[in-house]
Amino acid sequence: MRKDLNGFLARLQSTTTKPYQTQNVKRSSGQKVVLFGCPLDGDEKHDAIQEKLAGYYEYPQPDDPVVPVAAALAAEVPGSEWKQFESIDVPGWLRPIPTAEERSKIVVDAFVAFIDRNGCREFAEKIAKEVRSEILPDFPCMIAVDHSLTGGVIGALTEHYGQKNISLLVIDSHTDAIPMSKLAQAIAYDMDTNPDSVYDKADPFLYNRSESYNASSFLHHLMIENLVDPRDLYILGVSDYPGKKALRIKDPRITDYLSAYADLRKQGATIITKRECQLKPKKVKTLLKKIRTPYAYVSIDMDIGARNALDGVRFRNWQGLSETQIYRLVDMICQAGKSEVQIVGMDITEINPRIAGRKRGEAVDRTYQIAASLVKRIAFGQAFE
Repeated sequence: MRKDLNGFLARLQSTTTKPYQTQNVKRSSGQKVVLFGCPLDGDEKHDAIQEKLAGYYEYPQPDDPVVPVAAALAAEVPGSEWKQFESIDVPGWLRPIPTAEERSKIVVDAFVAFIDRNGCREFAEKIAKEVRSEILPDFPCMIAVDHSLTGGVIGALTEHYGQKNISLLVIDSHTDAIPMSKLAQAIAYDMDTNPDSVYDKADPFLYNRSESYNASSFLHHLMIENLVDPRDLYILGVSDYPGKKALRIKDPRITDYLSAYADLRKQGATIITKRECQLKPKKVKTLLKKIRTPYAYVSIDMDIGARNALDGVRFRNWQGLSETQIYRLVDMICQAGKSEVQIVGMDITEINPRIAGRKRGEAVDRTYQIAASLVKRIAFGQAFE
């Protein structure tokens, strides 16, 4: 099996042959890029649990996404520019591809309990400790599954650079700043009024959930805990921002849900929709010019390309951007960081190793290749091909 896995990684390396060259890299003298990961996959949704149990994913598949991304980087980025740390240890039942011995633990209530007791926060704190003690002052580059882990890196960076000195730039199809209670109300409304709702009223795990720190709420927690100033938060590419139709709904559950988005705006957060990224690039550039801090951290949720550029992500409910559009958006961010703003870290999250890198008809899913290209552009300044 190890031989087969090496073949999988070799195929990734064979797709990257562009000579190494940098553009506008602003790292301190002697600073290296440190690649590390954390294959935490605590997704409690029924479909995700069934996907893990079905075992239809092709073996051998690496269940830690940092492994194939590092393999792709190794093909064209000199080893003197970066190094790789071991990934944060994760119990087998919480990894993307469970072992046969762990399959009996793969049940919905176990994952719900993990989320509700702030299990994601525990791992984010482990990330913060690792970055703080082992990586800084180098450039942290995390490749992970659960997006909530971003909070650990940004927490360590705010300690190092100062909370008032760093902006958080998030590329994501989802806003990830909505409290669980308000999201639950919107789900309840959908179940009551939508005959085609994907939710089941009989599902006990839709009720009485805690206000936990998780992949859909972590930005909310970072702001209320003063780790991120809302005025220094930029969320780009979102597809879930409520449209005008939602504003006409008078049900208090929806008005309360909409208030979460309104509060983000009032506090000064910048939210740029997918449509604006596609059709109004000048507006995006103008907004990015308003970054007021000397440093920035870039977090990319790979569902930004779901069902378009790639498939290997956990959440595919929104169709994302094309590969070219993703690169254009990232180039805008890199251009914003050419002079006054220095990018001091990055992450790529929400990769689903059960799907990433698999064949899609005659083609092969490009999640890992695109992830490696994003790292090369942001961390090393290498132009997109």
